[in-house]
Amino acid sequence: MRAVIQRAKEANVTVDGRVVGAIEAGLVVLLGVTHDDTEADAAYLAEKIAHLRIFEDEEGKMNRSLLDVGGAVLSVSQFTLYGDCRKGRRPNFMAAAKPDHALPLYEAFNAFLREKGVHVETGVFGAMMGVSLINDGPVTLIIDSCEKPGNE
Repeated sequence: MRAVIQRAKEANVTVDGRVVGAIEAGLVVLLGVTHDDTEADAAYLAEKIAHLRIFEDEEGKMNRSLLDVGGAVLSVSQFTLYGDCRKGRRPNFMAAAKPDHALPLYEAFNAFLREKGVHVETGVFGAMMGVSLINDGPVTLIIDSCEKPGNE
């Protein structure tokens, strides 16, 4: 499972011109799922993202987590995170999980964040979405569950 996270001052996602999810300060999480991902991957990413110290303290150092600052998450499913661009000019998306596998894990990831007390807004799985955000920093990170400790 792969996540691109962006620290945001505010963000929203629209479908057919209608806002379906919006947050103030927090994180935009673009989440991709691959074939062998499990609920353990979703739990790992939720734990990591909730506690990642990427928000500034009084001294301007990144010492605070999403939970520390009371930030929200705008979670957007993003199968294109598993696009393979090594050959040719058209990305290959064979590594992206099919919806019947990806949707339950996307929902599990969001549920794990909510269990930690994080307010989570979402896009619409599988829809064409417009994501708008005001980056904060900007701070952008990529986290992949296949790189978690113990997966060496």
